[in-house]
Amino acid sequence: MKYEEFISKVRSRASLATPEQAVLAARATLEALAERMEGHEVEHLAAQLPPELGLYLQLTNEERGEGFSLDEFFYRVSRREGVNLVDAEYHARVVLALVAETVSMGEIEDVRSQLPPEFARLFEVQNEGEIPEIGKVAETGDEL
Repeated sequence: MKYEEFISKVRSRASLATPEQAVLAARATLEALAERMEGHEVEHLAAQLPPELGLYLQLTNEERGEGFSLDEFFYRVSRREGVNLVDAEYHARVVLALVAETVSMGEIEDVRSQLPPEFARLFEVQNEGEIPEIGKVAETGDEL
């Protein structure tokens, strides 16, 4: 999948008004994901994504491998994206579902193996644009 197509799908599935908002959602999500992962798996994931998206995964080793929860992941996306937690959760799930559609199943399994079980459903896609419920953060309705 090409970068423009990926961003267009994020925009459409997340009902975002502009391509810039879709880029921001993708960047916030991938940067937070990179902070949670460790080792060379980040580079392997980046290699299977369009180069423009792979750049968002490039952090120093000191910035990687933080052991935070799924809730903290959504908080980090929310802060980076500048949206409330409900929107951040939805946008992150849209972005990661598209990542799962874009890269090989083996790569997604490698990524999932580095994350706690609570992260697993982030990569699941039922039908195009439909994402299974998590309901953890979305129920709080917290604002930034």
